[in-house]
Amino acid sequence: MSILPMSTTTHREDGQGKTTEAPPLDWVIVGGGIHGVHLAVRLIGEAGIAAQRIRIVDPGPTLLYAWQRCSANTGMQYLRSPAVHHLDINPWSLLRYAGVTNCRQKAEDGLFAPPYNRPSVSLFARHCAQVVSRYGLAGLHVRDSAADISLSDGGVRVTLGRGGSLNAERVLLAMGTATHLRLPGWASALVTAGVQVRHIFEPAFHLEPDEWPARVAVIGGGISAAQAAMRLVDGSRAVHLIARHALRKHQFDSDPGWIGPKYMRSFTATHDLKLRRQMIRAARHVGSMPPDIYRMVRSTIHRGEIQWHQGEVAASAVDATAVLRVGEAWICADAVLLATGFEDRRPGGALVDRLIENYGLPCSDCGYPVIDSHLRWHPRVFVTGPLADLEIGPVARNIIGARHAAERIVPVATSACSR
Repeated sequence: MSILPMSTTTHREDGQGKTTEAPPLDWVIVGGGIHGVHLAVRLIGEAGIAAQRIRIVDPGPTLLYAWQRCSANTGMQYLRSPAVHHLDINPWSLLRYAGVTNCRQKAEDGLFAPPYNRPSVSLFARHCAQVVSRYGLAGLHVRDSAADISLSDGGVRVTLGRGGSLNAERVLLAMGTATHLRLPGWASALVTAGVQVRHIFEPAFHLEPDEWPARVAVIGGGISAAQAAMRLVDGSRAVHLIARHALRKHQFDSDPGWIGPKYMRSFTATHDLKLRRQMIRAARHVGSMPPDIYRMVRSTIHRGEIQWHQGEVAASAVDATAVLRVGEAWICADAVLLATGFEDRRPGGALVDRLIENYGLPCSDCGYPVIDSHLRWHPRVFVTGPLADLEIGPVARNIIGARHAAERIVPVATSACSR
């Protein structure tokens, strides 16, 4: 159960009847997704910060809500990452939660997928709920958005969208790119013409296959598009999967060497941030899928349950029906589902724009924060997730990126807590 939006600047009476201001929090975390939740766990469990000294600001009804909705929309069955990448502190926590006491021991059938013991989405979600409960994070959840952030020598003030504010010593920006959906240029014209067009990751959207019409075009060539297309197959519906490129097969969305020193040693030694950004872009397998999903979608295409098309899309509409041209093929669809991912631009929108403008926070040429090794953008502002790209590297946005971010931030938090 989340707490109501509150202000820590509420005045109260001391023992002598005098009005005093409530003390500030230690940390306000903006973002209640994978990164925000894991960092809260590490601040409490490792840095020794009392839970009541932390707040997590996120507009969702529960923590991790957006992640759970998006994974449900795609129909994802197993995570792409291994079992040791999760939100608890101990790397073996999820395996132990599943009853695996020895790394060679097999867990219950269906809980993990080879290779790398990739957990099922349902197991991962149950483990997340257990971690959230154990650390009392639901009681720290402020169900609201951060409208503004003010910095001063005395601390940080986070103004909430519905009124009120939170005062803290530090703020952690844990926002993702979910608000920056990548939309093809032709999509808006179809919407204007009355065609049903949805993006699989748009806010508040829940994909219910039974509610979709007889002819659907899924746009995208990565794991989300492939899984969504297979989810829409029902034996009678015409499902078209359209991508600009051939199906790309990669176990992970970047080589595992980027998790450790194999590749990160040269990344860290590169001080030119333009080159770091180039290294990140080259390392990420954008629009790819792991081998098991690749085999499944290929088989579905081979059986004729999905019609595969490769090329650029030209689109028009006739009587609220999408008419798509891909190469020499013409496709009529009653609805279009976009699985085209997110734009590669700095998250945070106007909130982060104002922080940069008001306090001169440094940015690289790509627009992302210039931060130190502890992910500090300012003595009172820390970042994780996409905002930490230029320090954490290609894995910054993943679950392991959250764990790496915690390893950088926790020593600073521990030092501050001990003073």
